Amino acid sequence: MKALLLVAHGSRRAESNDEVVALADELRSKCAGQYCVVNAAFLELAHPLIPAGIERCIAEGAQAIRVLPYFLNSGRHVTEDIPNIVNEASQRFPGVDITVAPHIGASPLMMGLLTESAE
Repeated sequence: MKALLLVAHGSRRAESNDEVVALADELRSKCAGQYCVVNAAFLELAHPLIPAGIERCIAEGAQAIRVLPYFLNSGRHVTEDIPNIVNEASQRFPGVDITVAPHIGASPLMMGLLTESAE
């Protein structure tokens, strides 16, 4: 069983974190054929943090987890922090395949989204 874990930075503003959770809820219905489990987690400032999000996916039966960084740029959080957290989780759960997807800002679909949003 495969899981998708949508990871955002986290905010002190609860409404911002709620938006990420709502996005994960929408992804759950749209990706049901590909991912049996879809959850949200945060790097900092909000809960659940990434390790707890990974644990939740495993508790819900995931044997493979795809971590999707909901970040626009390849800053330190994307290039170092998230991969390091995932590597630690992989060591704690060696029977679970945990991988990191490219951050959404790297998607070739981003240019179309930007041009459409600007119109």
